[in-house]
Amino acid sequence: MAAIKNTGSKRLIPIVGAAYETVKIMHRQRTNPFLFNSYKDVNGCNGNSCSAVLNKWLKQYLPDAVIHSFRHGFGDRLRNARFESEMIDQLGGWSNQSVGQGYGKGYSLSILKKYLIRIL
Repeated sequence: MAAIKNTGSKRLIPIVGAAYETVKIMHRQRTNPFLFNSYKDVNGCNGNSCSAVLNKWLKQYLPDAVIHSFRHGFGDRLRNARFESEMIDQLGGWSNQSVGQGYGKGYSLSILKKYLIRIL
């Protein structure tokens, strides 16, 4: 699970493909419990600072893009792979479109992983 800016954005998302391989390497190289210790510690998460650093890095390669663009692109990739809208909302952290979507725990991690593998 990624670091969160607020409790409302907390969600579990399976990591697949190159992202999974990268996280495995980072876990082996880490020196404390947090992968991004500059932005996350026992006191909380400083997600805004992380976004600012990533935006600065990205600007040199894609001057018109911001890191939030990846979230929009993720949504597009899920739609193009014909994911159900409820699954897209769960993965992207977007608000539910109906009361029924708020019931239960949502899709299981194993189902989400099977679907995410389709967009590798």
